Amino acid sequence: MIENNSILNKLEGLEARFEEVSTLITDPDVIADQPRYVKLTKEYKDLGDIMDIRKRYIACLNAIRESKDILANETDADMKEMAREELQANEDMQPQLEEEIKLALVPKDPEDAKNVQMEIRAGTGGDEAALFAGDLFNMYKHYCDSKGWTLSVTSVNEGSVGGYKEIDFAVSGDNVYGTLKYESGVHRVQRVPATETQGRMHTSAATVAVLPEADQFEVNINEGDIKWDTFRSSGAGGQNVNKVESGVRLRYPWKNPNTGEVEEILIECTETRDQPKNKERALSRLRTFIYDREHQKYIDDIANRRKSLVSTGDRSAKIRTYNYPQGRVTDHRIGYTTHDLQGFIGGDIQGVIDALTVAENAEKLKDSEL
Repeated sequence: MIENNSILNKLEGLEARFEEVSTLITDPDVIADQPRYVKLTKEYKDLGDIMDIRKRYIACLNAIRESKDILANETDADMKEMAREELQANEDMQPQLEEEIKLALVPKDPEDAKNVQMEIRAGTGGDEAALFAGDLFNMYKHYCDSKGWTLSVTSVNEGSVGGYKEIDFAVSGDNVYGTLKYESGVHRVQRVPATETQGRMHTSAATVAVLPEADQFEVNINEGDIKWDTFRSSGAGGQNVNKVESGVRLRYPWKNPNTGEVEEILIECTETRDQPKNKERALSRLRTFIYDREHQKYIDDIANRRKSLVSTGDRSAKIRTYNYPQGRVTDHRIGYTTHDLQGFIGGDIQGVIDALTVAENAEKLKDSEL
């Protein structure tokens, strides 16, 4: 038997819950209740991960106890040497496993597993800000490609000399919001613009917003209240342009829960030549828009409670500077700096995301008293 261990004590109740959930997800009544089934399967996976670490931790503690027992009672020199090595390896492993368990026990943000809707808006800096917004979009596109995620553009307003005044896109894959949520905020660029004749350095900015995509059952939309219009998509030319009404526009009366006033939400989608697909994507954006507005208070409460430096959701906070003359990128929230600006803007952003994740986990551990 393992002596009284505070970490194992914390895991004790979870074992019973794991067994309970594993039974519930096979119950036909639960399977028929989709919202509940989705929640329980997510809980089952998270608990399964914790049970796996628990098994490895118990094996480690047992190996330490057995090695000590051999060293205390065995007379064979070879056996004692093997036990010494085994003891050293497992004593080195024990704190690592304890750290893994502590992190696994920190409550996860239920949003993390979701897909996202992202928005990039050119800020101060005119044409140069639009070019920078284009650079940021390409950076995220390359990063998403490297992760095997799917990125689809839903709305575009191009800049007059290139880039984008604004661009909206959806990203789907594994743990997308949990990875990209740190990107929300103001991104600043310092460089000599291509449009600058005097060779002077300018500072421009673009705003990035990362919103967790709402599931259908989380937002109640009365589809009978939606007014649909179709229109011909404009474009660079080709047979379909101005002949097929593939673009869709929806208007939806939404009651703001904070003010009680009814506001009209207007959403357009011209992403594909297929009108039903555009309708589906416009509905998805409507759900996400309403979800974001109705959950903003919840997000603010979480942010205030955690006082997290790395994911407050404050879209007006300056989070990062891209300095071209010095080839440097600096994330101001954690003081992270890399001098591989070209690699970073080319989509190699995993390093800063890992550093931000570690910083947030450290804060969570502090708050959870584990």
